Amino acid sequence: MLDWIKSHGILLLLILVSAVFYLDFAYNLERSDFIKLIGLYGVLFFLGHKIIQISKANFWFLAGLGIVFRLVSIVATPNLSQDFYRFLWDGRLLIQGVNPYLLTPEFYIQSGQEIVSQANELYSGMGALNASHFSNYPPINQFFFAIAAVFSGKSILGSVIVLKVIMILADVGILYFGKKLLEKLNMPVHGIFWYFLNPFIIIELTGNLHFEGVMLFFVVWSLYLLHQGKWLWAGILLAISISVKLIPLLLLPLFLRFFFKKEASIAFSLTSLLKFYTIIIATVVLTFLPFLSSEFASNFAATIGLWFQNFEFNASIYYIIRWIGYQTIGWNIIETVGKILPLVVIGILLSFSFFRKNNTTQQLCVAMLFGISCYFLLSTTVHPWYIATPLLLSVFTNYKFPIVWSLMVVVSYSAYGAEGFSEKLWLVALEYIVVIGFFIWEFKFKKQPLNSNAT
Repeated sequence: MLDWIKSHGILLLLILVSAVFYLDFAYNLERSDFIKLIGLYGVLFFLGHKIIQISKANFWFLAGLGIVFRLVSIVATPNLSQDFYRFLWDGRLLIQGVNPYLLTPEFYIQSGQEIVSQANELYSGMGALNASHFSNYPPINQFFFAIAAVFSGKSILGSVIVLKVIMILADVGILYFGKKLLEKLNMPVHGIFWYFLNPFIIIELTGNLHFEGVMLFFVVWSLYLLHQGKWLWAGILLAISISVKLIPLLLLPLFLRFFFKKEASIAFSLTSLLKFYTIIIATVVLTFLPFLSSEFASNFAATIGLWFQNFEFNASIYYIIRWIGYQTIGWNIIETVGKILPLVVIGILLSFSFFRKNNTTQQLCVAMLFGISCYFLLSTTVHPWYIATPLLLSVFTNYKFPIVWSLMVVVSYSAYGAEGFSEKLWLVALEYIVVIGFFIWEFKFKKQPLNSNAT
């Protein structure tokens, strides 16, 4: 035992320091303390890289370590996001049989109705902006909120712990199916740890309760089944992922060329594709069915529209367009640009669908990675946790720029100062210069093909 400790002394030191830093991050960090935030995060990122580098041959050791690092924050209240208060509010409404999409928390509070346990605490925690809008979380997401309410409907911390357990289980599922898919693609299985041991994932998803990990669990499970030709179950799982977070909807056109194999007839391929899309649409509709009404449709659409035409955060190309708008016409043109940019994204995705070879699983993953990255580069709002999607997709490709993005995106927290919200645009510019620069280097100088031969 002593010899093992001596031979693994550096690794043990890296693990111990990482655990201490995760503890400090979870229990002693204020979001407004940006210098401490980037300091802890930067060190954790470096240590995580070294741990993977040293122990990449020991899969189960790294898997256990990832779980331990997640458990460090199990009883910590999220400190980088207030969204979880709204999760608890919606879940507690749902278990009472109240549709969470029809009225805002602000309505209940102003009318004097303490409709859920700890209503005032939840309302205060989520903030006035969140409380004034209708819920935009899809039904399967709401189901997980309800689970937290069932197991701990009168304790905020208890509900947080339940949600963290769900997050950890989802990440373990990603680890499991990610490993199996990497094996099928003949790629190094330790690549999955760029997701599973990434401090970005541990902090943003388990630590701060963002449901990208739950969504991605169903996505990677779907990709694994699709690779095996089990497209029926793959379609159902992809639909469930959409009903957790809507973002996989954008990726649906990219499956077009995947179904048209050389060895299959056009008629068979087209029939399979149409069945695949029909299963997805039917399953999504089925999950929304219990909530459907004219009020729901109106409220849900209005809230989703805010992300494109009202909110601005950590954007890249949009901020350049906004600056041009100020220089030429003198005001913020977000309302107009917010309607145009989604159409540009759709055009890009359709071009990837029709003009790229997405016949293999790895080619499909590359297309998905490029498509979702283009979407975020053209978005008006890019919260840090959004980068979890390109990060996981990159694991199944030869592209690593999302790993750099998962490091650089933390600079967006500089906007949350002690005196209020104020974005530091030079830091936002630095983030995207580094990320886009690294992508150009990968794409051009490393000569990585868009169309891999991996199957």
